Amino acid sequence: MPHQPSAPLHRRDGSLARHRQTIIAGAIWLALAGAFLGYSLSSGASPTETLQAAIDLLRTPFGPLIYILIYTLRPLAFFSAVIVTLVGGAIWGPLWGTLFAIIGSNMSATLAYWFGRAFGSGILPEGKADALEGMVGRYTRRLQANAFSAILMMRLIYLPYDLVNYLAGFLRVPYRPYLLGSIIGALPGTLTFTLAGASLALDDILAGRFSVSVVNPWTLASSAGLFVAGIVIARMLRRKEQQLNLGASADSPHISPPTEDSSGALERIP
Repeated sequence: MPHQPSAPLHRRDGSLARHRQTIIAGAIWLALAGAFLGYSLSSGASPTETLQAAIDLLRTPFGPLIYILIYTLRPLAFFSAVIVTLVGGAIWGPLWGTLFAIIGSNMSATLAYWFGRAFGSGILPEGKADALEGMVGRYTRRLQANAFSAILMMRLIYLPYDLVNYLAGFLRVPYRPYLLGSIIGALPGTLTFTLAGASLALDDILAGRFSVSVVNPWTLASSAGLFVAGIVIARMLRRKEQQLNLGASADSPHISPPTEDSSGALERIP
């Protein structure tokens, strides 16, 4: 019976690389679920009481370091940055909540960037460059041409946070302009969601005391105002950019005008 050749080594390695983050995310969630269940069983606490204990832990002097660590590891577990930012605002208020969220978000952006840089070649199969183009349209080329302005724009128009991080790492854009663009571009969104979290009386919500008083209307209104302003500015930036692209296309016969897949797809991003 003839010997059946095994799969090429690079193919097996590529398959493992594409599933590496899923494995890491599963391990993190299993560890969190085990810790949560173990604490509940050993202390006899209810799930709500366990959540309250976790909040109380974050309020200790070591709490900010724990929070920043959680924020840093968040992209590996596919956990929403919005929720972590809201929690930071609810615990520490607008000032300290924003500061800790900025530190944590940029550390998580750095982790995702280097993760994408190290393992991106296995996550995206060879010969699938067109799929990469479809993720963020024309911004893939701009990331390589001018990392700072591209990252700044992608943050300001609210493209998916972790997608931008992994994409920048995969494309091996320079780290310093990437980080600077992230810090400046993500600041409005971070402040918006920190204010939203700060408007909530977290202890009353966990205790089941639901009333109008659990929400600070002025802080929530400030958050809503920033969010609306951010959306308006993002749309203005996209419109201005499309006009510049059309002008450049008209001046140069070698540059084709934007297609529906590039400009139109971004225009539909809320």
